[in-house]
Amino acid sequence: MWATAVSHPPLPAVATFRSNPKLFGDYIDRKRSFRFGFRSFPRKLEAAAAKKPLSDLDTQKSDNKNRLLLEEGDEGLDLGWLPAFPNVLIVSMSDFSFGYHIGVMNGPIVTIARELGFEGNSLLEGLVVSIFIVSAFIGSVSSGSLVDSLGCRRTLQIVTIPLILGAILSAQAHSLDELLWGRFLVGLGIGVNTALGPIYVSEVAPTRYRGSLGTLCQIGTCLGIIASLFLGIPSESDPHWWRTMLYIASVPGFILAFGLQFAVDSPRWLCKVGRLEDAKEVICNLWGKSEVDKAVEEFQSVIRNDGSDLESRWLELLEEPHRKVAFIGGALFLLQQFAGINGVLYFSSLTFQDVGISSSALASLFVGFTNFAGALCALYLIDKQGRQRLLIGSYLGMAVSMFLIVYSVSSPLDEELGHNLSVLGTIMYIFSFSVGAGPVTGLIIPELSSTRTRGKIMSFSFSTHWVCNFLVGLFFLELVDKFGIAPVYASFGGVSLLAAIFTKYFIVETKGRSLEEIEMSLNPNFSPRGK
Repeated sequence: MWATAVSHPPLPAVATFRSNPKLFGDYIDRKRSFRFGFRSFPRKLEAAAAKKPLSDLDTQKSDNKNRLLLEEGDEGLDLGWLPAFPNVLIVSMSDFSFGYHIGVMNGPIVTIARELGFEGNSLLEGLVVSIFIVSAFIGSVSSGSLVDSLGCRRTLQIVTIPLILGAILSAQAHSLDELLWGRFLVGLGIGVNTALGPIYVSEVAPTRYRGSLGTLCQIGTCLGIIASLFLGIPSESDPHWWRTMLYIASVPGFILAFGLQFAVDSPRWLCKVGRLEDAKEVICNLWGKSEVDKAVEEFQSVIRNDGSDLESRWLELLEEPHRKVAFIGGALFLLQQFAGINGVLYFSSLTFQDVGISSSALASLFVGFTNFAGALCALYLIDKQGRQRLLIGSYLGMAVSMFLIVYSVSSPLDEELGHNLSVLGTIMYIFSFSVGAGPVTGLIIPELSSTRTRGKIMSFSFSTHWVCNFLVGLFFLELVDKFGIAPVYASFGGVSLLAAIFTKYFIVETKGRSLEEIEMSLNPNFSPRGK
């Protein structure tokens, strides 16, 4: 349920922007301050990138021409991902925090309601959960404007403040109002983090490893859920343990705030705001010295074509080519949510009870580990099989799983066999989701977006995600009570099939292409000389 001399001169219109040194601490000498300091390993370019138009992004040919190899003598060990890895790892802590807050209320909500005086009031119990989603929506909407001005790294660092304060306020709550305010603050931070984390990863990761490194966000979410479920086990015997769990929820925020001080800024954002030398240094350290000239030339060519003003406007999402990408981003998250992932996760504990797993915590852990296993498979497959193929396979697997569950509950099968098929279908569904629909959706949207509107498009897309998430959570049980589980799950399977078809005809493959190559190929009005 988450980027030497150049052939073009620097852009004067954006060169004057600087962060406020008193506010953000940019007074630190970047040359001497510590950064995650893995230098790019020596490489050689097997062949130059093809320069022909990429209307269908024929990536298989490009991969053969763009592969970066380690120099001879390194025994064939491919460590090109390593320089960017510490930066991506620290940003994945925001997704760990997201996952932790998803699961932190799973077990203790009953004891929290009893202690704070709203036990038995399902409306208030639902409000404690749903206010998190509402504020996450607000955070997502605001993230698009913040990232244009401050960049991903600094914005992610600033929003650790509501994450930390919200967790501590929730832990110290002695009334429902205090708990709700704490959950609201946490949701604000999560809303920004989930939108900007994939952007940061896509902009700092080397092209060849962008998919695999992007999957770390999904892995972070899975580990956060698992950690919260493990830590929630003592809450069954200790009625006050929930406070300890919420205090622990502030720890990822502290780690993220501290670690981001040593992470690099996106080289694309640095070039956009006129910090050309800093951008070159980051590219050299993360991607290799041989990539500096080519990357900066591409960055500047795209910036000139998009316009040199720093911030984009929301109305630009109604213009081509941004309109199509915004539509794709919103549609992907709408299909992802209405394919039923949150409903299935909600109902999974009852499914496991049917086969004798009476502990909801144990059932949730089983689901969490299945989700984690799928994310690990995605880590291996995404840069080999490609985004489109993984998405299609994921949604087809989800559809088959849903129809298997529908068959198990609708057909006159032996009761034990029916329960076993339901569990098998649930596991298949969660695994299929975590292989493709989960990690790929958040990654491919920034890949398809232009440099100018990437923040706004991700903001819009994740806002759609939170709205759909809220609606599924609000109406799922009511629909099950009215129509039964089989028709509801059949509709989830139908949406999954629709998502596979949508992916086939609307999603182009982005594997093996730089963000600038993708942008140039998708913009029919692109001019290498700019506007």
